[in-house]
Amino acid sequence: MSKLQELINELCPNGVEYKKIGEIASISRGGNFQKKDFCDTGVPCIHYGQIYTFFNLFSDSVLTHINSEIAEKQKFAYTNDIIMAVTSENIEDVCKCIAWLGNDKVAVSGHTAIIHHNQNAKYLSYYFHTEMFFNQKKKIAHGTKVIEVTPDSLNNIVIPVPPLEVQSEIVKILDNFTELTARKKQYEYYRDKLLTFGVHGGATTECEWRTLAEIAEIGTGSSNTNEELDEGTYPFFVRSQEVRRKNDYEFDETAIITSGDGVGVGKIYHYVEGKYALHQRAYRIHIIDEKVNPKYYFYYMKSAFLQYIEKTSFHSSVTSIRRPMLNNFPVPVPPVAEQERIVSILDRFDKLCSDISEGIPAEIEARKKQYEYYRDKLLTFTEKERIL
Repeated sequence: MSKLQELINELCPNGVEYKKIGEIASISRGGNFQKKDFCDTGVPCIHYGQIYTFFNLFSDSVLTHINSEIAEKQKFAYTNDIIMAVTSENIEDVCKCIAWLGNDKVAVSGHTAIIHHNQNAKYLSYYFHTEMFFNQKKKIAHGTKVIEVTPDSLNNIVIPVPPLEVQSEIVKILDNFTELTARKKQYEYYRDKLLTFGVHGGATTECEWRTLAEIAEIGTGSSNTNEELDEGTYPFFVRSQEVRRKNDYEFDETAIITSGDGVGVGKIYHYVEGKYALHQRAYRIHIIDEKVNPKYYFYYMKSAFLQYIEKTSFHSSVTSIRRPMLNNFPVPVPPVAEQERIVSILDRFDKLCSDISEGIPAEIEARKKQYEYYRDKLLTFTEKERIL
């Protein structure tokens, strides 16, 4: 018998109480700061858009800050609070949340719900990503172009509330399933540390800084997705991570490819050497400066570009890349030897991550499905009969 089952038999043999969130938590709205208020140092803050783009299930650190004057007018999340984004462009993403595990309070932007509770924070975060929660939030979500769930309406969401010892054991099990995500986060951390330079990046090693337009030729393709073939001769890059095929090509070069619009903006990148075809709303970046290693730039763009466009965009979420965003993207240019050293290290990191996640896609996909299955099973309980 597993430890979890032993705990359930001992602590809740007759089932688990299901309670409304309003019975175990108080819910408040976030504050009102904007991305234009971000600064390098100051009071830690989380913007609701970052919950979609930067965070996973929980976090103990932030990416951005606001100054103390703006912070005085804000709402804060404290250790173990749940921070939930309550507006999105689609029903799948709305109500994505993180458990805030940092020791210090953090300012939280608008379009969020801050859930202050008396349960296991990780347990709640896991539950808020289940199908059971999804089916309930659909009933309270509203809107067409923008989907919204009001913080007040969350009070009536019903969740299973087993004893804290049971919650803790469930968290231990699910944490093991998220190991691959942790590996990926670790890789991204070391990659970003390697690619931090000079006063612009917050490091002590200085280097030359150039704009992307100064070191690269930038353009788009002319192909449409309906031109792809099942077994084409050349790779065909569209606005997704999947590489398709065509029998004709448009370019023969070394280039970095990124999506120009859609859900992959700032998240999808390809590195290509040779002949390829390109979608009309995808960008090609062909490095023409001999002082810049194209592979080095590829890694730097993956590390820094999304945060750059998040800060420079005037919209709550970035849905497309405008040419000036690319032209003005600042790129650190250390000596070529240093670029080659960085590429060598990150190539090895990349291969390791590829071996773990992409090199065995069937196994990883199976593990993902297994995780989602067990997560939902672990968070489903026989409901304890209420005595009226």
